[in-house]
Amino acid sequence: MLLMMKQKDFLFNISFLLLLNLLIKPFYILGIDRGVQNAVGAENYGVFFAVFNFTLLLNMLLDFGITNFNNRNIAQNTQLLSKHISGILSLKLLLGIFYLLVVLGVGFIIGYDSFQIKILIWLAFNQFLNFFILYLRSNIAALLMFKTDSFLSVLDKLLMLIICGFLLWGNVTVQPFKIMWFVYAQTVSYVIAAAVALSIVLFKAQIVNLTWNYTFFRAILKKSLPFALLTILMSFYGRIDSVLIERLLPSTISAYQAGVYASAFRLLDALVQIAFLFAVILLPLFSKMLKHKEDLAPIIRSAFSLLFVFSTTATVLLIAYRAPILEWLYSDINVESAHVFVFLIPCLIPLSITYIFGTLLTANGSLRLLNITSALAIVVSIAINIILIPILEARGAAIASLATQSSIAMMQSIIAFRLLKIPFSTLPYYRCLIFLSLLIVSVFFATKYLPFGAFGSLLTCGGVAIGLSAATNLLPLKFLSEIFKKEVVKNA
Repeated sequence: MLLMMKQKDFLFNISFLLLLNLLIKPFYILGIDRGVQNAVGAENYGVFFAVFNFTLLLNMLLDFGITNFNNRNIAQNTQLLSKHISGILSLKLLLGIFYLLVVLGVGFIIGYDSFQIKILIWLAFNQFLNFFILYLRSNIAALLMFKTDSFLSVLDKLLMLIICGFLLWGNVTVQPFKIMWFVYAQTVSYVIAAAVALSIVLFKAQIVNLTWNYTFFRAILKKSLPFALLTILMSFYGRIDSVLIERLLPSTISAYQAGVYASAFRLLDALVQIAFLFAVILLPLFSKMLKHKEDLAPIIRSAFSLLFVFSTTATVLLIAYRAPILEWLYSDINVESAHVFVFLIPCLIPLSITYIFGTLLTANGSLRLLNITSALAIVVSIAINIILIPILEARGAAIASLATQSSIAMMQSIIAFRLLKIPFSTLPYYRCLIFLSLLIVSVFFATKYLPFGAFGSLLTCGGVAIGLSAATNLLPLKFLSEIFKKEVVKNA
């Protein structure tokens, strides 16, 4: 009975989190973020995109793995919230100053010009705010306050929708939209979201004072160091592609190619946020279940089924209808963007798998194994990028990304199954194979024979995918409906 309740709680919370994010983030990424690139051009956006990803490469310095360590630790020991938070907040401020100094120093060393340095300063500050919010949310998620965390997960994007919407389409300025306005809007949104999250956490912890205990700082950093190494390794193999495009290609084409890569990466990034939301709920849930030695199979099966349906459906449909989708999204689209798109979008499938089994290994404390696989992924990524980018430009980076993400997903899945002795039969692989086969056949016939336009055909295929997932029992629509009905009655 307890296990069934956990499964129902997981399905309800992930459904609520997905619903809230689907109401906000697609409008932000496909409306605001896309609108900004169309307004400033691929080259200007490419500069922003490359610098933004550079700030992510060093984001370990902002966190040192504290967020993931804290999520797991507080989920298993909720009584430590008040004791830890005042010290960790002080530590985060110190890490923010250190991060800003290092990022600026490296930016000067690699030859960023004055405009890139200006963007770098603001984006580094925004990264500090973003990771500060993530730390605060880790406490809220660890307390299993998933509805509150769901609201905080979209608050900054909701504010960006309002601010940038006025700047882009509100006719409130006489000047053309500038990329720095986008950066400033991020800052304002993060500041407000951080203030709201901090208020909630301080209320729960019932503290108001910061403490400067250097013995405590050393203890926390020592415990979180394996998480820190994992964070920086994942940042490198996940974000180094666009940085290498900008560094390896001639200056005459590097910014434009980075912009081409960004045009395809934007959709992938939007879709990956859905998979990431699973990890937000799974990490504290897995941590508690592992501590109490509960059966993980039902939760793993539910998460895998839902993410498999989502990732494969999105991949198949986006590749099949890539031309009309890209033409709708961007004003300066070309064949090159479509080629990048074909290799980059399938990364969603291995990334989704990683968010299940990588999260499971994190909850188990298997940081050494995760760090080894991530280090191997960096070697694979850099090697393939160095070979392919000079030849294939942005398309080469997309191929490198697909190879890297597939490698890491395979390694982490195998390790999780063997280490935790999870039977392979936990995964509904036969149903997954049947679903994917029928989906590909359906989409093939839809693109050839349906009398609708591209988007009518796309929506029809989406409906068919939902029907197929329900028919194969990968998407338990009846079960989810019963959960929501009970939740509505409970809250009435």
